[in-house]
Amino acid sequence: MSLTLATAALPIHADVWRNLGHVLRQMRQAADRGADVVHFPECCLSGYAGVDFPSYEGFDWDLLRRSTVAVQELARALGIWVILGSSHPLSAGRKPHNSVYVIDSQGALRDRYDKQFCAGPATADGDDLAHYTPGSHFCIVEIAGVRCGVLICHEYRYPELYRQYKRRGAQVIFHSYHAGNVGPERWAAMHAATGPENHRFHGGAGTLPGITMPATMVSMAANNYLWISASNTSAPQSCWASFMVRPDGVITGRLARNRSGLLISEVDPSVPYYDSTVAWRDRAIDGVFHSGELVDDPRSRDRSAL
Repeated sequence: MSLTLATAALPIHADVWRNLGHVLRQMRQAADRGADVVHFPECCLSGYAGVDFPSYEGFDWDLLRRSTVAVQELARALGIWVILGSSHPLSAGRKPHNSVYVIDSQGALRDRYDKQFCAGPATADGDDLAHYTPGSHFCIVEIAGVRCGVLICHEYRYPELYRQYKRRGAQVIFHSYHAGNVGPERWAAMHAATGPENHRFHGGAGTLPGITMPATMVSMAANNYLWISASNTSAPQSCWASFMVRPDGVITGRLARNRSGLLISEVDPSVPYYDSTVAWRDRAIDGVFHSGELVDDPRSRDRSAL
């Protein structure tokens, strides 16, 4: 039981046709390299409202639907699973979901994950909640015998989501990001906000996403014993390059920032890695916040004496 996984990086734009061309090309490349599944970034087909384009006013939803069908058809022809970031329309007058479609190797839409924690507040110009309706469900699918879950970008800030996926038996998390397409002025402001004097302590990473997102993926992998595929846009400036983390927190591969590419990883759950929390993790998930056995001792109860 093993999974050959392709983690993608591609430039995401407002032009759906242009995005579709990148997606289809990388699907073919992933299949040629023996991948069972290819994992794409957040909103990689639709573009990301508030960054790639101002809003969904006048958006061509029929074009997006036809483009999604084209991805499904190629998935069936290639026999490859696709984890596809996009946007999902709701009823008239409601904001869409920020979604990841899970398309199986027969081209069928197996499930859809909708971003549960959209960044906000809703009134903030450019933030998620100004453009998207949050979802309310977890998504677990089995690919080549491996149980996989899905998360989207800002949700890296919520470790509870990773715990819930672990509780549901996930072994791999596809975490799709859109941390890129940052213009020169905003890029300079992001670098200034972290303090240039501190960049050397973070391997040269100069933005908060560049510092916190990879670091959190490492800790979430190690704390929950999960493989994590972190797929990000390569549209410059991108804050970091797509990468893969194994269950002990070791990054096993990384693409080049601001460049399209595919990272091929072999996921074999039967290979053991170091797991320091295996003995007590389930208790912590269940709300028992100690290891071993407690004692009823007066010197334990008295916390104001030496």
